[in-house]
Amino acid sequence: MKQLVLSLFPGIDLLGYAFKREGFCVTQGGDVIFGGDIRDEHYPAGRFDGVIGGPPCQMFSSLADIVRQRGHKPEFGNLIPEFERVVSESEPQWFLMENVIAAPRPNIDGYEVHSFLLNNRQCMDENGKPATQSRDRRWSFGWRGARRVLQIDLAVLQNPVYEHAACGGHSGTLARVDRRRVAKPDSVCEWRRGTNCIGMNFKTKSAFGELKRLQGLPSEFDLPPFLVAAKCKAVGNGVPLPMGLAIARAVAEVTKDSRQDAKPQSP
Repeated sequence: MKQLVLSLFPGIDLLGYAFKREGFCVTQGGDVIFGGDIRDEHYPAGRFDGVIGGPPCQMFSSLADIVRQRGHKPEFGNLIPEFERVVSESEPQWFLMENVIAAPRPNIDGYEVHSFLLNNRQCMDENGKPATQSRDRRWSFGWRGARRVLQIDLAVLQNPVYEHAACGGHSGTLARVDRRRVAKPDSVCEWRRGTNCIGMNFKTKSAFGELKRLQGLPSEFDLPPFLVAAKCKAVGNGVPLPMGLAIARAVAEVTKDSRQDAKPQSP
């Protein structure tokens, strides 16, 4: 039987897309791009096997100070407590939260948490090769009961030629994308300082195609109801497919006996 998963803060739900590809049944919570607000959402206890999601990261992003210096404020506050509340109310067997490196790990009564960092270049693309986009994320996997650890199937060697992270951009007008470069130990995050970055016009179809490629999405992937600029922003802010698939496989492996664990023991 497929595990039923609730996806919070889904956006266009690239993380849920990866979980569906790995055999999970995913239902999406409300999202601001469709008029939803997680603060108004409540879910019944015991209906979902797992809860996944990535609360808005602007509060903890390394770009937050730059945004503030330019006279802007992060669009969203800290919504990790809302993620924690939904998990606490819905009582799944497990949860998975994705965010930037500096984000705090969730703290929910009754759950032991395995928190770790993962770079997209450590994951395999659908051709069986290490992904080229360098993108770091913090993942927190919580299990109701004794702690369980995700075992990620990592690429043996990271691709020595890499590309910087796709980005949705604060204003929705530019994607900060570096051209292909030879990796250096101290240069993985150079794009955050604006080094060797280029501006990409979000209004062009070529920008959308480039972002899909960086994110590991198939060329036929599309968002017909959106304007091109909105497509670029949504895809750039999502979880890269190689990383999402690697995480989903690890979750499937570590939770495969969760339904059996939940059954009452025979006297």
